[in-house]
Amino acid sequence: MDRLRSERNTTGGTSVGRDTLSTAVIKNVITVALCISINYINGTLVHTFTRHQIFYMNPRYILFIHLVINDMILLTLFGLIHVLSYIMLDMSVSFCTLLLIMALLTDLNTPLTLAVLAMECYIAICFPLHHAQICTVPKTYLVIGLIWLISGLTVLPDLFVMLGTESHEFLHSRVFCVSTTVFRNPYFKKKRDASNSIFLVLVWLVLFYTYFNILFAAKAASLDAKKGRNTVILHGFQLVLCMLTYVSHLVMIGLTNLLPAAVLAIRFTVSVFISILPRLISPIVYGLRDKTFRKYLKRHLLC
Repeated sequence: MDRLRSERNTTGGTSVGRDTLSTAVIKNVITVALCISINYINGTLVHTFTRHQIFYMNPRYILFIHLVINDMILLTLFGLIHVLSYIMLDMSVSFCTLLLIMALLTDLNTPLTLAVLAMECYIAICFPLHHAQICTVPKTYLVIGLIWLISGLTVLPDLFVMLGTESHEFLHSRVFCVSTTVFRNPYFKKKRDASNSIFLVLVWLVLFYTYFNILFAAKAASLDAKKGRNTVILHGFQLVLCMLTYVSHLVMIGLTNLLPAAVLAIRFTVSVFISILPRLISPIVYGLRDKTFRKYLKRHLLC
């Protein structure tokens, strides 16, 4: 018998169609292949980082590898939820909630880490004499802990509200694993929209501030300043792709209104472009563009 996936409406939970067996297989193969490929590349970067002491002493590389590991966790969770949704169709609310909470935490970590990386680049270029005193290794680990704390304080209250408002029967039921079927209270949408807007504005202010200050420094024809400016631009591009998560629902509604017959294909395509492909940029920014990391990465690959 064909193993088909039932697609649910993201707002109401009603069925809108099913993928055929061949389409389901193709979608899962694409998703798993992309997740494994990007995680393999990122895993190579993590291995290179752990093999060389020089990276342990540089706050920039510590922040970068935190971003890479965070992306690996998010990709693993995305691929797992995607595949399980085809195999199981419905899963227990408790297990689904655990996966979603972890995914939300790592998803929120990304823009915060990008903002900190941009600030580190700004300090290195605009205040080079003070960089060593401001950006130390202990402070870097403290900032990483602060990133997780902010994400946790933003996401975990949703879990406690859900446990306090949902019935015992619902908590032990099985649902199609998307956030709207687990976090059903209208409070969650309002709170999520508010927090997303706040983080979006704050992170963009940091990026614009650092970019224009580095841009002014680049006018002095400093090679490091020009490289820093380009790095911040790439951070901005990566942030745009990551922030599309916050408007993905609107994008899907708009596209499905234009092409209602292609709703399943639209949902899959949007999820791939928003959740998977942005994770390719981190290896490009530091794994390939950075001369020091590229040198040690080549040594590892040629061994």
